[in-house]
Amino acid sequence: MRRLSLFLAVILIGMAQSQEKKPSPPTKSANKVALELPPLKGESKSLNLFDGKTLDGWSGYQDLWSVKDGVIIAKNTKPLKFSTYLLTKDSFSDFRVIFSAKLVESEMHSGISFWGEVRPGVSKEPEKDRSEHTYAGHLVMFPSGYGMYDLFGRNGLGVDGGPAKKVGKQHDWNDIEVLTQGNRVRVAINGSAVVDWRDPEPKRIKVGPIGLQLHSNSIPQEIHFKGLSLETFPKEDRLITVK
Repeated sequence: MRRLSLFLAVILIGMAQSQEKKPSPPTKSANKVALELPPLKGESKSLNLFDGKTLDGWSGYQDLWSVKDGVIIAKNTKPLKFSTYLLTKDSFSDFRVIFSAKLVESEMHSGISFWGEVRPGVSKEPEKDRSEHTYAGHLVMFPSGYGMYDLFGRNGLGVDGGPAKKVGKQHDWNDIEVLTQGNRVRVAINGSAVVDWRDPEPKRIKVGPIGLQLHSNSIPQEIHFKGLSLETFPKEDRLITVK
């Protein structure tokens, strides 16, 4: 009986020590802090990405992108196997960009891409498949398929496109603001805040070019862009176009 008591005592002591060695589960606040990257620090500058006359400072297929009457025009008449982009030659991390966009022909969404890289290698034949200006990274979509997407990554990012759809215009000008700080993305459309999202995988964020999207499609499309003023490392931590 005494041996049995000693045996049980040893087991109970071992269990207690084992429980003491287990780390405490992280608190909700700890998880929250781990997912919130603060804005990066750098010089805050105001830039005009588009001079209203030329595509200086941008790279893309010249037969798909042009300028007329102060508007950047994206237009394809032949099928596009891969989405193609008009890309800034400069790269950015934290920024605020304000512009207007209008879907003229087709019902396919367009978008603005960032935090990624140019990836022509999505095709084994970049010249034939016209993938030399294809982008892999984050995308804010408009108008049709509102929301966010991770190009050649996680695909849909689970951002609800409902709020944007309520205020967006399918075939008219939409005023858009995109604010990126740390791992946070905020978007306003026509004066209403529609997206506030943090990337739970910050390692995916890259300093990269900003791209305007002409989506892959089997039919003709036309999308217009204008404005495109940008602030690097924004001073104000808010969407400034929200009413």
